[in-house]
Amino acid sequence: MDPVLQPKLTDRLDWLVDWLYPPRCRACGGRIYGRDAEYLCSGCWPQIRLVSHPLCNVCGRPFFDASGDDHHCAACLARQPYFVRARAWGCYPKDDRVEHPLRQVVQKFKYGRKVSLGKPLGRLMAQGCQEFLKGCHVDLIVPVPLHPKRLRWRGFNQSLLLARQVSRLYEVPVDPFVLCRERETVPQTQLAEDERRKNVRGAFATYPGKLLKGRSVLLVDDVYTSGATANECSRVLVRGGAREVYVLTLARTV
Repeated sequence: MDPVLQPKLTDRLDWLVDWLYPPRCRACGGRIYGRDAEYLCSGCWPQIRLVSHPLCNVCGRPFFDASGDDHHCAACLARQPYFVRARAWGCYPKDDRVEHPLRQVVQKFKYGRKVSLGKPLGRLMAQGCQEFLKGCHVDLIVPVPLHPKRLRWRGFNQSLLLARQVSRLYEVPVDPFVLCRERETVPQTQLAEDERRKNVRGAFATYPGKLLKGRSVLLVDDVYTSGATANECSRVLVRGGAREVYVLTLARTV
């Protein structure tokens, strides 16, 4: 087939499939019509607030009510994290009572065991954080691990599925066997910030024989809330020999 004509034929076939079987919104399940939004419907997409400047130049917390340059937030000034910088694609309110499309889709992915959401959500995260990722220059991508008991229940590690999309788009290897979760912890969702740090302290370790010395690592997780998990994983990676650690998440709470 003529390579010049092939993309046009593919576009026509895609249009026909979408017309016959309109894709569903990953958040609310409603039909998606047109090409304005690839994964979310016209009702959910405007509710997604993307992380943008100005923001904390360490943890990536957005300052939505401010203007000017990026600067350290109060939390990072008070306690310097082990990672160099963190960034998330979008954000949603911390309050669980507030319904939000991004929270809904993350919960479907994790607790509803919707493995199929890994690819579109990973692409959104990787494509939406290009500026951050191109400035990292990392050698290795490491997903935040699950405890074996949690992994057996869920059947997959959501952070690994997200990390694989970043790996494919930026051609950086991903290794799910760098970090392990040695101790099972209670869910972080209902804990205060100090309790979160205590909860994950000592919960992670590096696998024996992993060569991290001098390597720059991108740590990938689904949600950044207090940063306790990301910071503890970064601490373990740095003590394991990593030169520096960057953190990328699909979402963060604000």
